[in-house]
Amino acid sequence: MKYKTIFFLFLSTFLIGSESIQYLSISEFQKSIENSENKKVFLKFYIEKINELDKETNSIISLYSADKLYKSYVYGKNKDWQGIPILLKDNIDTKGLANTAGSISLIDNFPRNDAQLVRNLKKSGFLILGKANLSEWANFRGENSVSGWSSYGGQTRNPYNLELSPCGSSSGSAVAVALGLVPVSIGTETNGSITCPASINGVVGIKPTVGLVSRYGIIPISSTQDTAGPLAKSVLDAAIVLQAIAGKDPKDKYTHSIPSDYNFDALTRLDKNYLNNKRIGLITPNQNAPDEAFRLIEKVKQQLKLLGAEVIEVSFAPVPQNFWSSALFVLQHEFYIGLNSYLKKSKSKMQDMESVINFNKSNSEQVMSFYGQEYFIKSVDSAPGKTIGDIRTEIIYQESLETLDYAKRAIDSALVNNKLDALVGLTRNTAWKINYETGDAFENSWGNGALSAISGYPHITIPLDFSDNLPTGVSFMGAAWDEVKLLNLAYSFEQYNNFLPRPIQDKN
Repeated sequence: MKYKTIFFLFLSTFLIGSESIQYLSISEFQKSIENSENKKVFLKFYIEKINELDKETNSIISLYSADKLYKSYVYGKNKDWQGIPILLKDNIDTKGLANTAGSISLIDNFPRNDAQLVRNLKKSGFLILGKANLSEWANFRGENSVSGWSSYGGQTRNPYNLELSPCGSSSGSAVAVALGLVPVSIGTETNGSITCPASINGVVGIKPTVGLVSRYGIIPISSTQDTAGPLAKSVLDAAIVLQAIAGKDPKDKYTHSIPSDYNFDALTRLDKNYLNNKRIGLITPNQNAPDEAFRLIEKVKQQLKLLGAEVIEVSFAPVPQNFWSSALFVLQHEFYIGLNSYLKKSKSKMQDMESVINFNKSNSEQVMSFYGQEYFIKSVDSAPGKTIGDIRTEIIYQESLETLDYAKRAIDSALVNNKLDALVGLTRNTAWKINYETGDAFENSWGNGALSAISGYPHITIPLDFSDNLPTGVSFMGAAWDEVKLLNLAYSFEQYNNFLPRPIQDKN
């Protein structure tokens, strides 16, 4: 496909100044649709072109019709962000579209209601374009899974190199933004599912504090770690979306922990000089990391200093011996509870995890051609009321949660003991080759984010630099409810670094 030719045909119709619609900010996109004489034609043409542009990357799993979008646009008239198209990861309930988690077992799962975050987006005027592909079941079905692949949506591919992984599980959400198919999207994260694809595809990703955004209407994995967050081309655009979706929800008790003085308006009041006089804890790569990792972290260090920050290198105490096994058990235990609760309220024929397992077995050629469903089976074995050995799973679960408290203690101690404003480090290594025989190549990866995910603390990644023609990201991490501070730090760094990768494939 000759992407440049396609873009020319598309973009020649909709130009604003010297910038094409592909790379417009959400405010600029809003102006473009407002200035269009025929909104319906605009939307029809837009959908046709993004479908054409997405043929090789396969980031989109389903779309509303142009007529439906036009009606939604009219409904959102005079809202803050009227007409801004946004894609949602296909594990978020959205009326009129199946919510599949990428699994053909849920093709009949048409939600009765919108997820709370979808309601919030609509209230702000955002135009729900459709659903983005993902790693099936948010990468928690089986071992040796392949990021970006789902039995319903197929394989999402990295826009910088189609043979490379887009990471996951919010693969389509990141790729669509990277290609400029939409200005912003929504992903979800349990452990790295926003920040990894954001970093690898060269976009901004925000994993908020667990509880800042309602999880009601999202197919769950973990009640203690799941959250939704935005992906965008810039920190400001991501902040605008975060502001729109954040807030308390009586149907998600975790949102009740949002501090009473949390300033939602401050999320978009960003200061480019914010890094001046701030104390930043720098997380350096471990000694086994490649030279490239040290080059990148040195670049981060020097830029922080140039912006007036005081940089202090930090390290964490070794993780408890059973930390990672405890982390997995918590996910399995919570997954069983959460998924069963979701399915019982759904319109799907799948009413519990066991029925999904049986469906996968009966359709193994299509569903499990590359990897199995070990996490499903282990989740059943880890369910409440079961025993492992002579110990009840409820006891193992509580002990595991206590072990995982290390993540919060590690971050809090580093911040307090060193009087830091935030922690900064590399998000992760560049993309790896898609391999259906071995699955994702996480074994030798380097980067940060696991502690933020397990603790439920916020994590923002922004594009940093190219490494071997592939984008890398830098991470800003902090304590619970530190989004305003982290957004300002990331914005300040972004404005100086001015690195905006643009993956246009031009293939003959």
